[in-house]
Amino acid sequence: MITKSLPNLFTIGNLFLGIIAIISVFNSKPELAAIMVIVAMLLDGLDGRVARALNAQSEFGKELDSLSDVISFGVAPAFIMYVVAFTEMNAAAAWIVTAIFPICGALRLARFNVVAGTPGYFIGLPIPAAGGVLCTLALFHKELNTVVLVLSTLLLSYLMVSTVKYPNFKKVGIPKAAIWITPVVVVAAVVLAVMYPGLLSKLIFVPLLLYALYGLKKNVDRLFFWKRRKRPSVEEPESKTTSL
Repeated sequence: MITKSLPNLFTIGNLFLGIIAIISVFNSKPELAAIMVIVAMLLDGLDGRVARALNAQSEFGKELDSLSDVISFGVAPAFIMYVVAFTEMNAAAAWIVTAIFPICGALRLARFNVVAGTPGYFIGLPIPAAGGVLCTLALFHKELNTVVLVLSTLLLSYLMVSTVKYPNFKKVGIPKAAIWITPVVVVAAVVLAVMYPGLLSKLIFVPLLLYALYGLKKNVDRLFFWKRRKRPSVEEPESKTTSL
């Protein structure tokens, strides 16, 4: 019974950290809030792998995972960005931009649950990656203009509901013998996160950003390819033949 419940415990841990992230940012601790989202990403990556390794996959676990992801990677990152960067801008605009991100994340998760994807790929930017980019990007709010942060939030929202294909690394499994080491890994990650919240978050921002930009590049490539196909070909003039 405990073995079958282990994947759900990881998912609940993911949800718990998402709630802690929201509480932390409202207590003026954005670095801690961001790192809580990052550790929640680790738990989110482990729950499915553990479930497959233990043959404990279920519809209940799938739905719980989606609901947890909306909080941890949709609502929490949006609130982190709102608190640190959007409170000085027009209130209505700030509320709308903040709301768009978790709404697009929920749409992304709903589509993932009901639409068959392409093997080896995600359709649209996964919400954990989008949330990870947003919450770590928020830590650079003093260096970046608010307009840049608003546009970045909207761009990440669009990428989640887009049809761009992103590599799927979730199929990389965990050996069954290593399952019981995963709680140790999680505890070690939490300890490091609490000790070095700001530094660790900013370091993790780079690979997450590159993953998100991969889809943007694919979108641009596809747009140029479509334009090339629509461009009419220039017909060569017919050669005139002289009759003798």
